[in-house]
Amino acid sequence: LVFTEEDKYSLYSNLLFKYFLAEGIVCGHDLFVASAKEHPDNILKELPAPLLDDSYGKELGDEAAAVKSEDFQDSMKIAWRYQNLPKMEASPTNYTKFGHYYDVSKKMSPELRQSVKWHSFYLHEELSFEPKMKAWNMNSGYARLLQSIQRIISQEGFDGSDPQKKQRNVLRIGIQSLGSILWGDDVCCSDTPEDPHSLTKFLFVLRGLLRKSLSACIITVPAHLIQNKAIMERVTNLSDMVVGLESFIGSERETNPLYKDYHGLVHVHQIPRLNSLICDASDTKDLAFRLKRKLFTIE
Repeated sequence: LVFTEEDKYSLYSNLLFKYFLAEGIVCGHDLFVASAKEHPDNILKELPAPLLDDSYGKELGDEAAAVKSEDFQDSMKIAWRYQNLPKMEASPTNYTKFGHYYDVSKKMSPELRQSVKWHSFYLHEELSFEPKMKAWNMNSGYARLLQSIQRIISQEGFDGSDPQKKQRNVLRIGIQSLGSILWGDDVCCSDTPEDPHSLTKFLFVLRGLLRKSLSACIITVPAHLIQNKAIMERVTNLSDMVVGLESFIGSERETNPLYKDYHGLVHVHQIPRLNSLICDASDTKDLAFRLKRKLFTIE
């Protein structure tokens, strides 16, 4: 369960969300996309185009070269004591075969998009079909979403506890802006919400579903709107990986010369560690991202 704290205008968290779904399509995984904000069909139409062959170098040649020359200029400026520290970067200048690169200036082709099976959950359509329901003593939007995920896990053969007849696959679940007022939850509206436990109950049941099935889930949450720190603590404890995106738009960091090449920071709050009581702490605390014409990179 990957929990992503949205940046203030959800520009970059949406991009990360789309990367996760696009990677699923390229790997041939089934998708389940849930949103209360924009229709899942529209989200899927906006996925970035993958660079599948080795001509990615020509595609991104100009940008990779620009990154290299910038790095060279930076290395001339960097103080000598930082010179030998390893620099983490995710640009195709050091291409690895793990995962794929995407061109954010182009949309994924409809043929590739239709090559996998995908399921969508759009809250406003779901609520108009049936009267409100309150299962598991949580708000009706969350209850209906859990029922939908549960149904797909059992019917489509992702249930790990059930011996499968057909070839195994992975289900990728993407849930957009969970906890926002559009889901009928008021945790973003006040310090003392009327319904402080629906979100944590939802995550608890969801994590149980993920643990017994062949699935992975990414959730984006407008965490900057949740003032109640106790709720955020619980949500963090119920997630495996927690990443926060901080955009420089509208902040004083936008004009800070230190960050002139970047568009925001990536805060890795929690990394999963298997068979352990405590979570791993990341060694690298200073990660930043930049969005170029074609590339979204984290360095």
